[in-house]
Order: sequence, then C-alpha cells, then structure tokens
Amino acid sequence: MRMKFRAGMLVTAITLSCSALQAEDEHSLSIKNAGGKAATQETQKFNQQFAKTLNFKDVRAFENNAVGLVAEFDQETGDIIRNSFNFIELDSAAKAPATVNPSLWRQAVLNQQANGLYEVLPGQIYQIRGTDLASMSFIRGKSGWIVYDVLTTKQAAAQSLKFFFANVPVGGDLPVVAMLYSHSHADHFGGARAIQDAFPKVKVYGSKNITKETVDENVLAGNAMSRRAAYQYGATLGRHEHGVVDAALSKGISTGEVTYVKPDYELNLKDEIENLTIDGLDMVFLDASGTEAPSEMVTYIPSMNALWTGEVTYQGMHNVYTLRGAKVRDSLKWSKKINQMISLWGDGVEVLFASHSAPIWKNTEIVDFLKMQRDAYGFTHNQTLRLANNGYVLQDLGDKIYEVMPESIQQSWHTNGYHGTYSHNARAVYNMYLGYFDMNPANLNPLPIKQESAKFVEYMGGATAIMTKSKQDFADGEYRFAATALNKLVQVEPTNLKARALLADAYEQMGYQAEGAGWRNIYLTGAQELRNGKLSPGAPKSASADILTEMDPGMLLDYIAVQVDSIKAQHVPFTMNIIIDNDIYYVEMSNGNLSNIKAVKVNKSADATITLSQQGFNQILLGKTRLVTLIESKQATLEGDDKVLSKLVSTLVKFDPGFEIVPFSDKTVDADLYK
Repeated sequence: MRMKFRAGMLVTAITLSCSALQAEDEHSLSIKNAGGKAATQETQKFNQQFAKTLNFKDVRAFENNAVGLVAEFDQETGDIIRNSFNFIELDSAAKAPATVNPSLWRQAVLNQQANGLYEVLPGQIYQIRGTDLASMSFIRGKSGWIVYDVLTTKQAAAQSLKFFFANVPVGGDLPVVAMLYSHSHADHFGGARAIQDAFPKVKVYGSKNITKETVDENVLAGNAMSRRAAYQYGATLGRHEHGVVDAALSKGISTGEVTYVKPDYELNLKDEIENLTIDGLDMVFLDASGTEAPSEMVTYIPSMNALWTGEVTYQGMHNVYTLRGAKVRDSLKWSKKINQMISLWGDGVEVLFASHSAPIWKNTEIVDFLKMQRDAYGFTHNQTLRLANNGYVLQDLGDKIYEVMPESIQQSWHTNGYHGTYSHNARAVYNMYLGYFDMNPANLNPLPIKQESAKFVEYMGGATAIMTKSKQDFADGEYRFAATALNKLVQVEPTNLKARALLADAYEQMGYQAEGAGWRNIYLTGAQELRNGKLSPGAPKSASADILTEMDPGMLLDYIAVQVDSIKAQHVPFTMNIIIDNDIYYVEMSNGNLSNIKAVKVNKSADATITLSQQGFNQILLGKTRLVTLIESKQATLEGDDKVLSKLVSTLVKFDPGFEIVPFSDKTVDADLYK
C-alpha cells in the first residue's frame, strides 16, 4: 500500500499543475449590475473635442455590415451575447454618451449591428455574425459545407450551427464536410467539438504548427494571463454606458466550454504558399504565422475571387502587443504579409471576408482597405524606430506616435485603435527591438514598487500633500499624473480610503476617455477593485480539457516546472523516467530546478520509473482517474523509489488566480456603485 500511496502523488502534481488552467469561465462579462460615476466636465470636453476629429460622414462600414442579411437572430441565439448590449441603439453612432469615447461608441454601434446569418456570395459563402468574438463562415464545397473558424465555445458553435441550418436559403440539407482553423487563438477553434458532434466525419484542417502553438501560447504564463485578461475584457463590469460597451473585434466572448479537435492535416507551407483541394474546392493558403498569431494563415478561393484574411485584418487596428500579456508580434512582417496579399491577389479579388467585422466587396475598395491596413502597421513599425533612432524612449512613444500620424490614417475608421492602440503598439515595437530599458542609468535598477512608492511619498511631502495636489489635478482634468501620484500613495497606504476613492475616480475618467476597448476596461476594472476590494472574476478557459489532452508530456512537465519553489526544491533532488507509449522522458530535480528531456532510452540510474499509456496519462490530466488506480488495474507501473513523487509534490505551489493588481484593502469605498 505504501507504493500505491506514493504513486497517487502524481495525481496531486498534475492536479496542481492544471488547476489554474481549468478555472470556471466567467470571461463573458456576466456581472450585470455594475455602475459608475458620471463623466466630469473635463471628460465631457475631452470627448467633445475628440469627436470633432472623427469623420462621421464615412458610413461605408455600416453599409457593408448590412449587406446580405438572410435572417436576424431569434431570442435564443441573440441571448448568447448580443441581447445584453441592447442599450446600444443602432442609430446612435454619432451620439455617444458622455461616459464613452465617441470613436469607441461608434465601433460599439457597428459591432451591435451584426445580428444574424449573412450571405457573402449567393449560394457560396455565408457568415454567422454576432454570437461570439469571431464570426463563423460557411463555404459551399462539392458535397457539403466547409466551415471556417468555429467560435470560442462548444455552446456558441452548436447554437450558431443550428441557426445556420434553420435559415440558410440553399444547401440546408448538406453536411459540414470540413472544418478549418485560421489560427491558434481560442475564439477560432474553441467550438470545434460541437461541429464534430453534429458531423462525426468532418475533416479538420489547421494552420502550420497550430496544435503546438495552441498549447504553448497560454500555458506557462497562463495564470498571470488569465488574471490580466479579466481586466482587459472587463470581466466584472456590467454591460452599460458606465461599463463594457464593446470588445473591439465584436460585442464579446461567449460562455461555455472551449474545445479542440486536433486537425487531420496541418498545413506545411514550406514555401509560404500551399494549394489544397477541399471537397472539390481549390484553395490557396498563405502562411501568416508571426503576425497576429504565432500560427496563422490566410486563404484565397480562385473560383470565387474571394480572399479570407483570418485575423490579419479587421475594422480597426489590432494588437502588436496584447494587454493581457503575450509575446510581442512583428508589425513589419504584418505589414509585409498584407502587401503580399495585394501582390498575389489584388488584381482579381472581388470579396474580402474575415474572422471579425463585415466583408468588403468590389476590387478597388478591397485594395484600398488592404493598403491602408498595410500602411497602419508599417507606419507603427517604421515611425517608432525612426523616433527611437532619434532618442525617443519607450515612455515617450505612447504620446509621440500620435504627433507623427498622417491625416489619412487618422481619418480612416478601420485603422483606429479599438483593440490595439498606437500608444501601446509603438511601445511594443520599441520593446521588440530595444527591450524595456531606455539606457537612462536611473532606470537600470529601480527599487521594487512598494519601496519606491514609499520614497516618492516621502519626497512629495506625505499623504496630505499628495491628496491636496491630486485633488487640484483631478479638478483640472489632469487625471494621468494624478493617478500616477495617487498610485504611489495607495501602494504605501492601501487602507487610505480617501486616496483609494480619488484614484478610482481618476481611473474611471481615463476609462471614459479611452478609444481602446481594452484600455477602457482596464481603467474601469482598476476603479472597481479600488472601490470594492478583491474580486474573483474568473478567466478565459482557453486551456480546457480538449486542449490539455493535446499537450505532450514534455509540455506538461515544463508547466509543472514553473510551479516549483526553488528554495524548497534545492533540498529534494531526484531523477525519474516517465514512459508514455514508448516515449521516454527523463526528469531531474537539481539546484532547485525541474528539467526534462525526451530520451532515446531509459536512464537506469534514475531513482524511479513510471510507465503508462497516453490514454491513461490523459485520463489523469482530466481528473478522471488516478495513477494508483491504473497501477491496481495493471495499466501503469512504478518501479524504484516511491518517495520521488512526494518530493516533487512537496515543492509545488498553487498560483493565486486573483493576485493583486491594484493594492487590495479589506475596507471599501463607493461600493454601492456596483450594487
């Protein structure tokens, strides 16, 4: 029994390693009754002046959005997301509330217009728009439908599929024969299981290396990303004029289970382009990996003169750096890939459709759109580096990039910073090339945040002096520096309720002024947590059961290694072989670090050897069995030192899914705003 008890320790290790990844999904902004304060006179003036810079006469995006509506959503389908934003009136694009930046409000109205099944090309291409962050596209093949990008959750995909077949004017009796993932983000593959459940014979295609990139991107830093994503998408904010009004790419993200059906075929794209015939339809794929996602492709369908751009384009500027946290993207490559699309297909394309936003028709309009998108990313890259080469540093670039923006880009709606602002994208370019350090010696080794804050408060004359000056700055609309100073004070005195209240007020007004949806949500969530204290918003469940089972043991062991407390681990060295379906992994704890390598043969000097099947390993991952159970049923074995697993478990820490972003306090201020 002793060996069985120790063997069971692996279950604990795996449970600890996956617990943060399987948190309940509350990413849907589901708390409905959040509130907020009114916009100040200074915010109203700011938004009124901002509105004067916008070209409201350009309504082309709204016209494209309305083309081809076959059927509006019924109540059940609309309730997935859209109906919770019914406070947004469709004729209010130029009439923003005082608490919303007028450009962001216009985007919110545009995305609210998406409301059903749309015909892109008669009898050939259809889209469901408005049930999730992405759109689901259906392309007619020889014997059935090819579905492109299948939303975030199984539930949203199932309802969208049902609505499609109930309303499509032709081919409603045909099956879905193929499913394509354009790239490695969950809102484009998460509903896959619903499609496979409905059509078990469906063949699945994915972009180059999509499975690897899917399980890699959000795992090692997954807990931090989840907490940050709750801020970016306003997970605890209500949907109203004081809270969330839009998610930039669409209205929001569906709730439910994120799934993943491993592709039958992942594109090779050895020469960047690959031609495939899928259900009798010739399709040309262009590798776009390293632009918006580490694995991504765009598609041209010659017989339809149709270009599918995935998420390389949409009606707005995308993230070169995403605020939830991810590796910086290559804006120069992004610009060049769009240029390549123009070069390859610009002469013949007649319709452009994508993962987000409405399609665009007519060759000249499509090419103009692509050129402006190309130049927006190229401008961000090139001008950031021009400024950097003239001595501008990361902190300065957020403002400076707007000073050098050409009027044509500023006046184009579809290059506005709803998802990726030019401010944080320019800083991302700087960071990609030059890193976070600006070479000023004062910034090379600053004090930790709380120690630095204490010295700032001391130098500024203490809490009373800071409050006096911050109140005046707030009254003058100088919210940015007031927030900087007040943050220092709240770091030092987290229970100073007057400071918390004023800092929350400053964040709130900054949120009301923000054009970027993510910026707005971050400011407003910061204000909410300052007022209410610690909240538990949950996180996007991107690493769900279906995705976890696609992780190879080395990936899982890498994730376990991130959770090792090195101080504890330095005292419990060990070695271990893990054999899964004849694949051998050699694991070593040494110098406080857990390493693993895929080996050619078993290391006979290892302290212990565990042998089990991939199926058994997956069942343990999902919490459906324990190693001890597999050993009892002779589906697994453990040989050698049975204390090895307890040593591993003794070093593991459990991540805090609600760690501090703004300073926490047990005392609340203005909490009644959110009742």
